[in-house]
This record gives sequence, C-alpha cells and structure tokens, in this order.
Amino acid sequence: MCLPKQDLMPNKVNQYVDIPISKDSFAPPSAKSHLDQYKEQVQQVPPLPSFCDQVIDTIPHSLYGVDRMLHIAQVLEKISKSQITELQAIIEYFMRYMLVKGASDLDMGGPACNNCIWLRVDGHKRKHIELGYYTPDQTNVLLLSLLTESQRTDLLGAYGLDISRQIKAGKDGGVWHRYRTSMYFDNEHLAFNIRAIANELRSIDSLGFHPTIKQGLMFDHVRDGLTLVTGVTGSGKSTTLDSIIDENNGRVDGHIVIIAKPIEFIHLSKRSIVRHREVGKDVASFHQGVVQALRQDPDIIVIGEMRDPQTISAALEVTDSGHKVFSTLHTSSAVESVARIVAEYDKAEQERVRNRLADVLRCIISQKLLPKIGGGRVLAKEVLWVTPSVRAAIKGNNLDEIYQMMWEGRAQGQHTLEQDLFRLMKQRMIDRNVGMDYANNKKRLAQLLGMM
Repeated sequence: MCLPKQDLMPNKVNQYVDIPISKDSFAPPSAKSHLDQYKEQVQQVPPLPSFCDQVIDTIPHSLYGVDRMLHIAQVLEKISKSQITELQAIIEYFMRYMLVKGASDLDMGGPACNNCIWLRVDGHKRKHIELGYYTPDQTNVLLLSLLTESQRTDLLGAYGLDISRQIKAGKDGGVWHRYRTSMYFDNEHLAFNIRAIANELRSIDSLGFHPTIKQGLMFDHVRDGLTLVTGVTGSGKSTTLDSIIDENNGRVDGHIVIIAKPIEFIHLSKRSIVRHREVGKDVASFHQGVVQALRQDPDIIVIGEMRDPQTISAALEVTDSGHKVFSTLHTSSAVESVARIVAEYDKAEQERVRNRLADVLRCIISQKLLPKIGGGRVLAKEVLWVTPSVRAAIKGNNLDEIYQMMWEGRAQGQHTLEQDLFRLMKQRMIDRNVGMDYANNKKRLAQLLGMM
C-alpha cells in the first residue's frame, strides 16, 4: 500500500519553549559547550505527520506484539524516503533536545510511558510534556522508521535491539553526536531508550586516581592483567573506561581492540591503532571477538561487557596469555564483582575460576554518580588494587577480608566507597543524607562521620 504524502498535522504540543540548561559536574567539556546553537535547533517540536496515523489505520485489530510490528514495518517499506525522513526527524529532534537539557537518557514508547517522553537529568527521570504526546502505536511507527530491514528482522527475532546512532547538531555544518539506543518490547509495543555519548573525554587526571593506580592502568607501566570498571547502569562506567583508553592511546605505540555492543565513543588512532568491532556488525559475539583478537596482534583488548561465562572465560584466557584487558560489570562494589564472576560458573568449576581470576586480576574500579550540592552529579568510587594479600584472599574464598584491605590500602592507592563518600562530604560536594543513601556499608560510613 503506497501512502501519498499529506499535509502536516500539528502535534498536540507544538510550541516554543524556553529550555533551562543543566550543568553536570561529571559531564565532559562537550556537554557544556555549544549549547546556545543547539538551543536554536530545538525551539519547536516537529509536528507528527498525518500519514503516521494513516499507517496506524491499516493495522488489523487482531494483530499484537511481533505480528503488529511486522505489519507496520511492511507498510513503512512502501512509503517514500522523504516520509521516512520526516518520521526520523522527530527522534533526531529529541536527541538534540537531550543536549540542551543535559540529559543522559531519554525513554519513550510502550504503555508504561503514558504517551510521554521521559528524560533523565542529574540522575532523576521525569516526564517532559513540552515534547508532546505519542500513543504506543505512534511510537511504534516512529521507532520502526529508524531501522533498516535487517535491523527490524533482528529486533522482531530477539525481541530487542541495541544499536548506535549519530546526528549532526549545531551551526556551521554541525558536530556529530553519538547515542547508544536500546529498542525492546513493553506489553506488546515498542519501547526505546537513548543514551547520550560524550563527544569529548574527561582526562584521566580529572577522575582522581592515586598515582600508583594511574600507573597500573597504563600499558607502558603494567603490560598485562585484567581491569574491571563496575557500577549500575548510568554510573559512568563507559566514561571512565574511555578516559583510560584515551590516555593509553596517547602514550603507547601499540594496538587497541575494542569489542562492544554497540560501539559508543569512537577513538581516533593517536600513537596506537584503535580498532572498533561492534558485535552483530563486525563480529558475531563478544566471545568470538576476544578469540579473534588473539590473532590480530593486540596490546590492549577492551571487552564492552562480560555478560556470560563464555565471554568471561575468553577474557581470562586472553589475559592469561599476557595481554592487558579492560571490561565492565554491572555490580556495585569490588567484592561483589569478584563474587559475581565466580558465581557465573557451576560449583564444580568455581575453585578453578577463582584461582585463575586471582592470577590475572589487577584492578577493580567500582563507581556511582551522586547528586551534587548545588546541582549536577559527582563521581564516587572505590578502588581495589590486587596485592599479594588480595590475591590470597580471592584464592581462599575469603572475600570479606578484601574490604578491610581496601580500607587500609591507601599506600597502594586503594580506598573503599565509604572513604570516598566521606571525602566528598568533607569537601561539601554531597550532603550526609546522600552519602548514607549511596553507601554500601552504612556502618563504616557512620564510623567515619562520627570522627567529623
């Protein structure tokens, strides 16, 4: 069915808005620059084309879930490229709007969003009615218009899809901005998350690592071992890891292989060749990417996430072969990270994995982003450097001892999250309630607070 282009129908909210600019202490410089020129590009919400509702009118009432999306996709294949561009322009508007608002994430679609667009700013996710209202089916059309035929097939086959996307924003030709997107099903409709990726990186010095830890993260000082950057979603893991990679890229004559899904920040080769291999596009899986990297003469291998035992085993193997490896985990502390890796295996294998992990592990950086006094967010982290005592505790499955080793390990650059929270309180970066809320060990933080 070919749908003729119709006159545009205004969206329910289509007005000029004065958009306040948020400041985030953890945001890289690009997040705070060029905002005025971006603001000019988000003065008015693009209207939803009337043919969008015409597409919806073709959907049989009996179709739900994947079948409903398949029907919409088939109809979209028959409309003109200019009409697809009009649909995509609405999503691209939201992406530019994120830059102006200082938003890290945007969510839309599915019944859960109540027809609204939601933004996460300074850690808080709220609806923004100035962006308009979109029914689940209107969002289904908008989201499917973003995808190629093969991407739609992957989405409907796996009930989810992670891809990267980039747009130009700003004057004089604009600057490219990249986003990580996740599309998935919510109660038989499509939902969407967009994560903004920083254009510029923070310097490694701005992250506040002890000199001993900074040296340990550099290939020219420590040429092997596994380093993990951990934290919950939205804790800045990618920002920290990219800063570490960038520092190595600028001082090491070597080869860095990044395996991720999707590729987020694009590193330009400096003193190192930096390869970017996206799972699903350039390589079949994380595991395959790690195995293949061994034949590509790498010095540093970056694994976007250790998601399963197969990938973990490959990471341990490639580290054991003498390479320097970086990866991430969704855990909230250094001790939990060790326990999580071991727990991924059957009990019969856990002792072997524990011993192997102890031999190759060098460092764990576990971090959180906290609301800052006066607005924005600030980074709090704990750092574990694997000394002989830590290695023995891992092999002996005495993980409770590791926390005390971090507590007493300032000479090696180690510290617990609670010690870092206490530092931020003394510097008046966060208040006491925030510190207690985010502490992993509230009793230890209370002890420190009693010393003030």
